[in-house]
Amino acid sequence: MGNVLELRDVKKTYKPGFIPKPKEVLKGVSFTVAEGEIFGYLGPNGAGKTSTIKCVLGLVYPDSGTITLFGRSPLDPRAKDKLGFLPENPYFYEYLTGREFLDFYAQLFRVDKAERAERIARLLKLVDVERAADLPLRKYSRGMLQRIGLAQALINEPSLVILDEPLGGLDPLGRKDIRDIILRLRDEGKTVFFTSHILQDIEMICDRAAVIVSGRILSQGR
Repeated sequence: MGNVLELRDVKKTYKPGFIPKPKEVLKGVSFTVAEGEIFGYLGPNGAGKTSTIKCVLGLVYPDSGTITLFGRSPLDPRAKDKLGFLPENPYFYEYLTGREFLDFYAQLFRVDKAERAERIARLLKLVDVERAADLPLRKYSRGMLQRIGLAQALINEPSLVILDEPLGGLDPLGRKDIRDIILRLRDEGKTVFFTSHILQDIEMICDRAAVIVSGRILSQGR
């Protein structure tokens, strides 16, 4: 199996505030994510996990280093087509129902109407929100929003799924359900990269993991 994601010596510095004072948030980050594995990215809040993801997604540009996604630049649309993403704090159009929300994103990925209906039904069942599919999102609980957000990340049938703190704010049963879904995605041949600041989340389901603290990878392996 090859690598679907590679980072080599990636560095990123921000200059926040009215009088910019450089803050180096990534200090030479390097790791690889192999096809078909669950890769955990573990670190405390503020360690640089989300900044790493933003560089991978092309939302911000690293100051130096290289990133390849499916052997291509992260900015290449052919690489992005194979990618699914759930941010830590996603924004939801709360006047849409769960079904309409997924249909909207399926259209963005140019999925034809017949296939959209089948794919949406399958994902609603996968994340267990079938009974709430026709309720507006403003009536969803925190856990239900996390589930519908995960379904959105899978709507384009991605090869690599990136999840930023997907278990945050969930009750124990909800955490178990999301972990089970992640394991199922791996069984279907997908690659999953997810972040957490809780060691137990990582060690329960990951094949490999990297530990980042203050912008540096301190350890990585099985």
